Amino acid sequence: MKKIEATSHEAQSADITAENIAQLKALFPELLTESANGVAINVDVLKQLVGDVTATDAEEKYGLNWHGKRRARQIALTPSTGTLRPCPNESVDWNTTQNLMIEGDNLEVLKLLQKSYAGKVKLIYIDPPYNTGSDFVYSDSFQDNIKNYLELTGQVEGGRKISSNTEASGRFHTDWLSMMYPRLKLARNLLKPDGVIVISIGDKEIDNLREICSEIFGGENLVATAIWEKKNKGAFLASDITNMKDYVVVYCKEKASFNGLIGQIALEEETYPCVNAPNAREIRTIPAGIQSKFREKNYTLAKGKVISADTMSLILHSDLVIQDGVLAKELVIEGNWRYTQDSMTEYARVGDLYLTQDLYLRRIVREPRYKTMRDLLPRLGTTGKPAFPSINPNDLFADGWATNEDANEELRQLLGEQNLFDYPKPSHLIEKLICSIRDDKALILDFFAGSGTTGQAVNALNALDNGSRRCILVQLPEPLDPENKDQKIAAEFCDKLGKPRTIAELTKERLRRAGAKIKSDNPMFAGDTGFRVFKLDTSNIRAWNPDRDNLEKTLLDHEEHILPGRSEADIVYELLLKLGLDLCVPIESRAIAGKTVGAIGGGVLLACLAEHITTTDVEALAQGIVAWRKELAPAGDTTCVFRDSAFENDIAKSNLAAILEQYGIANVRSL
Repeated sequence: MKKIEATSHEAQSADITAENIAQLKALFPELLTESANGVAINVDVLKQLVGDVTATDAEEKYGLNWHGKRRARQIALTPSTGTLRPCPNESVDWNTTQNLMIEGDNLEVLKLLQKSYAGKVKLIYIDPPYNTGSDFVYSDSFQDNIKNYLELTGQVEGGRKISSNTEASGRFHTDWLSMMYPRLKLARNLLKPDGVIVISIGDKEIDNLREICSEIFGGENLVATAIWEKKNKGAFLASDITNMKDYVVVYCKEKASFNGLIGQIALEEETYPCVNAPNAREIRTIPAGIQSKFREKNYTLAKGKVISADTMSLILHSDLVIQDGVLAKELVIEGNWRYTQDSMTEYARVGDLYLTQDLYLRRIVREPRYKTMRDLLPRLGTTGKPAFPSINPNDLFADGWATNEDANEELRQLLGEQNLFDYPKPSHLIEKLICSIRDDKALILDFFAGSGTTGQAVNALNALDNGSRRCILVQLPEPLDPENKDQKIAAEFCDKLGKPRTIAELTKERLRRAGAKIKSDNPMFAGDTGFRVFKLDTSNIRAWNPDRDNLEKTLLDHEEHILPGRSEADIVYELLLKLGLDLCVPIESRAIAGKTVGAIGGGVLLACLAEHITTTDVEALAQGIVAWRKELAPAGDTTCVFRDSAFENDIAKSNLAAILEQYGIANVRSL
């Protein structure tokens, strides 16, 4: 039975460096060599393989560089030893929801999501902090970012002061770039091959953002840099030009797999018969001068000719001519009509009558020539090839895309307060972006969640078209200071709720209220508007950290490898993350030999975290686990996990592992 230590591969997030080396080894085995520090890449061989002219370490080369870029790249590659602890009491519909709201530093959270969600996200939308010279609270450490996070949020003593990223610091752009680079690097890994990332940004960093995105995603994968009109009007008597816009930068992961974005659909006209057999027989008069859809230049409609043969509707007047598509004289027809005379007159007046070549009179149902994807979702569905010709959105998000003013009003109506957030994004903007990927089962990620606009947009669209889109939101529990005039309203709102003064609490409250409103406005919608809350924390597995002044106490403390105060649920969800399972995967539990055993993901993971397992318990427990696994019939191999300190002795531990392995469960681990 292998023991999972704090330094074990199973106790950490994905090791991206090791994965990169493995990919290089698969392509070019000769690149790998040995050094004093272990496996290394032979740069000389690399130059020979790609050609000396294409490999350079020269100072003068094209690209964006800044002090700290090497460190930012290292931070992205460093695995996280943290975990996400479940918080059912702060969640909505915990047992059924497929949505996640994660409270924590998004750099560490992105690392922790790598194993479970790599290559599964269809759309990433982020609205990162604009580089305004204030409120820059992300402080990343190559050594221990979890500690930074816990200090920043006041969860451990010696809290860090939130400093501003002022231009006077001399690192105005450098700090922002060092913050964004590793997050974008990790985000790319989560995208599906046909996935896209959409980033809202202002003037000060648009150029730098484009540069680092082109480096991370590839310049050829730039889809567009759109302009979003964020205001309805400029400031009156302003001393400077009012900024009316933000940018929306769009990159795809792989151009070859990318299917494009759909903004609108060009609808074709549809027609319906004007007659209806069961109705009474009456006369309808079609006035002269209407524009007919009949294409022949000249056509005579003789008296007594049948029009609409299914009900034997007859033309009563003779010698009526359609010439160049225009009805020359009044047309009088007897038949079983679907519409009243007034309706027929109106349809004739607006040109909605259609005379077919086989003499059927039909009414044209005119849709607008172009309708937005959001309007069309209930009618067309959202999977497969569009039923009508599609039109890509243009790079000006103006009319119909909503503004900051709309977003503020949306929040006021939902939360009853104004100015809780600076420059929130309207949900209609995010809805249109989500619609453009045309996937009603998409997984959407927003790791700068802010007010939770993306979560509301996903739920609203699902209610509109009965889709099953999922969202993952990540938000730093950034403290709100009531003494700060820009944060006073938000801090007092948290006080009214009886919640901690953090932005993450506002995010969760918005999601709760938006979900309830969507349910209320759509009583027939039975879809998912809930969310599971998780919070970033240190690993549940105790790391070896000896007190050299009291080694005896250290040894006694480390007899139990789980940190005190951690629940079975905490441990189970850390296992899900570290083994690469979805955080919303189904979990069942069953009593076996007096112990509670959990089956996760249909038996892919079986966990028994009982605190005591004796030698006499082993046989019945192992046989029960084997029988349940056979019943579950998981698609792949099963990993079975136990609490290491629970075993009465090594004999009990060895016997249990041996019985499980005998029946095909080879991956047996202890914590």
